[in-house]
Amino acid sequence: MSVRRATHGKAALGMVAALALALTGCGGEGKSDKPAGPSAVKPQGSTGASPSGAAKSETPPATQILATVNGEAGMTLTVNSAVRDAGGFLTVSGQLKNTGGQPFASTAAWRGNELNGSGASVAGVTLVDKVGKKRYYVLRDTDGRCLCTTGLTIIDPGQTVPFFAQFPAPPAATTEVDFNLPTFATATVKISG
Repeated sequence: MSVRRATHGKAALGMVAALALALTGCGGEGKSDKPAGPSAVKPQGSTGASPSGAAKSETPPATQILATVNGEAGMTLTVNSAVRDAGGFLTVSGQLKNTGGQPFASTAAWRGNELNGSGASVAGVTLVDKVGKKRYYVLRDTDGRCLCTTGLTIIDPGQTVPFFAQFPAPPAATTEVDFNLPTFATATVKISG
């Protein structure tokens, strides 16, 4: 074996070890500095299992419930957070659950008077600041699509679906708002942040 081949072998082994160490450090055990979005909401009763199926050694924190309201045909809406973002936005997130015995497919009312490409969504949700006497609608991107959960067409019996909707933030003095998604009762939720 030549010295040159041995040197290349040691360099390759060192690079493999460094890569393995770097990949191990990227794991982060699911923690992120990103704000919670729709996919970050855990359904109630989740087991805390990691995506690979292995159980975590730490107990997951309990999901906060700000409000729970009923809709038609056994649908239940739970609001888990209403958080002000640094950019002047308010993001409301939670879960929709079908507690009925039939698939729920009447989601068209949830999109409100949607004229652009959001399709089946929760774009019809509104917030009302009763103190400031102002109604807030879901924000839209530059293409007119809502900054909210989309793709909601059928929710099967027992299925829980996470949702989020982003609004302009009410004034800092406003500590709670009325949250209303068509076909559901109105829920009063406290704002954090």
